[in-house]
Amino acid sequence: MNTPLTLVIDDEPDIRELLEITLNRMDIKTLCAEDIISAKKLLAEHDFDLCLTDMKLPDGNGLDLVDFIQSSANPIPVAVITAHGSMDIAIKAMKKGAFDFLSKPVDLTVLRQLVNNALKLSTPTQTTKERRTRHILLGDSQLMREIRSKIEKVARSQAPVYISGESGSGKELIAKLIHQQSPRHESPFIAINCGAIPHELMESEFFGHKKGSFTGATTDKQGLFQAADGGTLFLDEVADLPLALQVKLLRAIQEKKIRPVGGHQEIAINVRLLSATHKDLGVMVDKGEFRQDLYYRINVIDLVSPPLRKRSQDIPELTEHLLIKLAAENNQQQPVLSKAAMDGLKHYHFPGNVRELENILERALALYDGQTIELEDLNLPCSTELPKAEKFNPSELSLEDYLEEIEKEALSKALEENRWNKTETAKHLGLTFRSLRYRLKKLGLD
Repeated sequence: MNTPLTLVIDDEPDIRELLEITLNRMDIKTLCAEDIISAKKLLAEHDFDLCLTDMKLPDGNGLDLVDFIQSSANPIPVAVITAHGSMDIAIKAMKKGAFDFLSKPVDLTVLRQLVNNALKLSTPTQTTKERRTRHILLGDSQLMREIRSKIEKVARSQAPVYISGESGSGKELIAKLIHQQSPRHESPFIAINCGAIPHELMESEFFGHKKGSFTGATTDKQGLFQAADGGTLFLDEVADLPLALQVKLLRAIQEKKIRPVGGHQEIAINVRLLSATHKDLGVMVDKGEFRQDLYYRINVIDLVSPPLRKRSQDIPELTEHLLIKLAAENNQQQPVLSKAAMDGLKHYHFPGNVRELENILERALALYDGQTIELEDLNLPCSTELPKAEKFNPSELSLEDYLEEIEKEALSKALEENRWNKTETAKHLGLTFRSLRYRLKKLGLD
């Protein structure tokens, strides 16, 4: 294996020397430049595996160098070195395609971790090259082709990724695929639902704690950041984080360090952060419910997980895949769907997305009689397109049926917004829990 070669660009001789000594001890060769002109000359003469560049250079900006390298025929990972507190510049660099960032004064532990991650990208194994998302993230719609392409691109970066989308649309699957395609794929992928952790335990869950730091802390405990060391930490429903923890998460992202509860020393962390929510974080920022600075930190790269109703052409393939899986799990022969059943699925609006499709098929498998699943076996709650007020025609639909359809739509939407929590849905609609249950049963939504 060839010895890796790194280009170091900084106008401060002391910084260049520090980086050069550290990299040489890692058995990495280095060539140094003090400005952009000399850096470009070296890039033309040598095949580098990595570039470390300061942001402020005598003849220009490190961002220009990021653009130059990313537009070349063979782009290499670029990590930018920023002044302490210049996080906005680091975010700009990562949006332009920089692999990662380092803050001055340079922490050598963080530097070594960054370099190791970057070199895994520069020398991918055949297994890495052959990993693809097509057989996991199913669908040939334009939306799915675009998202698979974007996953492959963002996997090569260390930038935080924010995945938005409705409940059940596959946000965690997208996060797993980013991890699996990244240089961190051999390290842990840790997923946590932020809405499922009691607020009083969150800091300890995230950062760990020391023995005796609070009542019940009988031993030292490792937090999620340490459990994900070297790998990826996925924060699902990040919108549910309390404001107090948002401040500490922001610091962890910026400093790449954490402090356990009751601890006196900070610990360097080597984690790629991915986050997701079905809520609109932009609206929450405007309302003061989510910190704007944290929103910008976690939303360096954004991905949208499309709802199933916007890619209905993918439903046949998804249905076949899910039926094969469900039949195998239940030791059943794989059934087929009648044309009417498939048409029903294609025209259903799926407020619960792929997760709801799986639930519908699982229920149908348990109830159908024979080899073919018919439309009535699916027990679809309501149609895709509900009649609009201006389309009401008494000769085609009775007023009672029309009003039932409107009520179904309102209840389905409320259930979706409250993540299918019936207690919260009842509060949201101003109903008693018993009244909600009665309406859901009456309308076939239970």
